[in-house]
Amino acid sequence: MPGSLRPFTVQVPDADIADVQARLRETRWPREEPEAEPWALGADMAHVRALCDHWADGFDWRAVERQINRFDNFHATVDGLDIHFIREKGSGSNPLPLILTHGWPGSIVEFLEVIEPLAHPERFGGQAEDGFDVIVPSLPGYGFSAAPPKPVDCRETARLWRHLMVDVLGHERFMAQGGDWGSLVTSWLGLAHSDVCCGIHQNMWIPRPATIDPTPDAEEQAWLKQRQRDLRFETAYQAIQSTRPQTLSYGLTDSPAGLAAWITEKFHTWGDTHGDLHSRFSADRLLANIALYWHTGTINSSTWMYTSIVESDNFLVPDGQRIRVPVGIARFPADSFSMPPRQWVERMANVVHWTEMPAGGHFAAMEEPAPFIDDLRAFARMVR
Repeated sequence: MPGSLRPFTVQVPDADIADVQARLRETRWPREEPEAEPWALGADMAHVRALCDHWADGFDWRAVERQINRFDNFHATVDGLDIHFIREKGSGSNPLPLILTHGWPGSIVEFLEVIEPLAHPERFGGQAEDGFDVIVPSLPGYGFSAAPPKPVDCRETARLWRHLMVDVLGHERFMAQGGDWGSLVTSWLGLAHSDVCCGIHQNMWIPRPATIDPTPDAEEQAWLKQRQRDLRFETAYQAIQSTRPQTLSYGLTDSPAGLAAWITEKFHTWGDTHGDLHSRFSADRLLANIALYWHTGTINSSTWMYTSIVESDNFLVPDGQRIRVPVGIARFPADSFSMPPRQWVERMANVVHWTEMPAGGHFAAMEEPAPFIDDLRAFARMVR
């Protein structure tokens, strides 16, 4: 075991759990809501109050800890930064290393249901030879990973992941998967680290060509127009987090109800909920993710990646460059950040696998774990 690799166990002090419960019971709620459809103007108060009541008096954080700790957890020093990750060694004679990267407002919690089936398919009716060595890191400044001294963008995070996979864990080649910020990190693994990254699979696509040439076709133009309309109503949070995240952090770090509202609204809007939050996400599943942000105190540093995208061009594929490793896309239809047409992605990448999923939204592995696993496994058979 490399010297920088240190076993880790999640264990929040009892006093911290008692503190958040006390804060929740003493929440100072908004006096009133304007008359409107629920969720139309943001997080619906009735839903947030019910969620916070459950957090205070019904939610079992220790059960979440047990679910995380059933896998091997580690910290590793990667280029001077303390990074947390889960590692589950796979079945079969030659399991393919696979790194799964989350985004905001997600966390490692998104992947807890898919780690074991991906690593040990034979336990779930599959073939052991399809097994992966599964690595699930917490992004810098998220969860149990340390906050960098200043914002780290997705391109730099891809470089960190390369060092984690190759220099710390000793893998000569690996595959990568991601959604949200994880998709952009994964894109950069495919673009800049193709000597060790043998393929990338994504359920969201962020990159765009530095120069759009030739002119977008009719389908691409329709998508670009729709994308602009969607962004008008879905990026207010992004404007704050990319420009004044420190100001926002005081309220979200001090008030668990405020944190719950800020995050839950995104799960309601971005998931395949059809307006019914709990049709996709139970209170316990939502709170597992929210409480992880709370108990690690990372809502502030988790937003820093948004400032990095303002300060860099890390979402642009430079002219003359192309992602040449095999690319697999799983398009989940209800994601508010809609997947572009295939030909748009093919401007920048070697797309060899494309699946139109029948259901699911932004939080793909959490919402549709079985189809997510099946599609990732099918793509992996093309690159093993």
